[in-house]
Amino acid sequence: MNTWDVIIAGAGIIGVSLALELRERGAKVLVLDKGEPGNESSSAAAGMLAAIDPETPLALRPLALESARVFPEYVARLEEISGVETDFRRHGTIALLDSSAVSPAGYQRVSANDLGRFEPLLHCAGQQAFFIREDTVDPRLLMRAALAAALNRGVEIRGSTQALTVRSREKHVEVETAADTLQAKAVVNCRGAWSGAPVRPRKGQMLYVQTPQRDLLRHVIHAPDVYIVPRGSGKILVGATVEDVGFDKTVFPSTIEQLLSVAARYLPELRSAPVVESWAGLRPGTPDDLPILGPTDIPGVFAATGHFRNGILLAPITATIMADVIAGKEPKLDISPFSIARFASVKG
Repeated sequence: MNTWDVIIAGAGIIGVSLALELRERGAKVLVLDKGEPGNESSSAAAGMLAAIDPETPLALRPLALESARVFPEYVARLEEISGVETDFRRHGTIALLDSSAVSPAGYQRVSANDLGRFEPLLHCAGQQAFFIREDTVDPRLLMRAALAAALNRGVEIRGSTQALTVRSREKHVEVETAADTLQAKAVVNCRGAWSGAPVRPRKGQMLYVQTPQRDLLRHVIHAPDVYIVPRGSGKILVGATVEDVGFDKTVFPSTIEQLLSVAARYLPELRSAPVVESWAGLRPGTPDDLPILGPTDIPGVFAATGHFRNGILLAPITATIMADVIAGKEPKLDISPFSIARFASVKG
């Protein structure tokens, strides 16, 4: 029987980052994915590393802040091992808030004069501007780098291979696929929106426009009803919806047109920019918008899923924490709020 130290179900950024971390600690790792590795929500994300976003639950802030802190090192390691650049940008975000809103901690108010220097083409549309020290990354390039780095380090990754059943035995865990039965000391569920209850898909539609000049926008613009994310290529991402429609990834032209229309209120030059791509991704949501991290009720089986909007941001810290948990070590951050047992207690 084929045997590994750890089998990971799900080749998104969480699963592949964990696989690389485990491999660099000496483990023999296999990653399975039901489709094309890295081709679901990880590549569909916007790539804003928004650790202090007011919508981030308080219980998640310590993990988000620590992951944002180590993200530059994480990116540098992936780029070095893989040879793939990720368009990691450290220009920050301009948040536009209602003039009566109280600014969250870490938001620095921007004067009209400074805003004119920072983003001369930006229209505030009656909002007050704040600067936030946040980074961004291109998730598609990041996913490509992570996959290449894992392969270069000796991680085995199998696409079009779904984990059908997982069974705990006395000294190992068995994973059954359509082709064969695999065996490992530990198995980790990193299947994102496909992880099973209580994780459910949260659809997000978004688009890319191509601008004639690369310096049209420098900062991320985060308004109450839209976000606008520049890339080094000159493309600008506009997003995104949050929809509870199951596994439907249909892209509706009317939704894309509405997103672009809203974005053009703040950046009028977008009105004439051609839409070069539109898509939908399925974020893995949970009832309390917190991830699921740690052991499950099946011996030898762990979960690292349910990251909702923050899968890209939380990839490095999740990899470190889960590698520690699988090794039987106490993680450096408290993950008790993210135990899957919290849902069992609610049902009871």
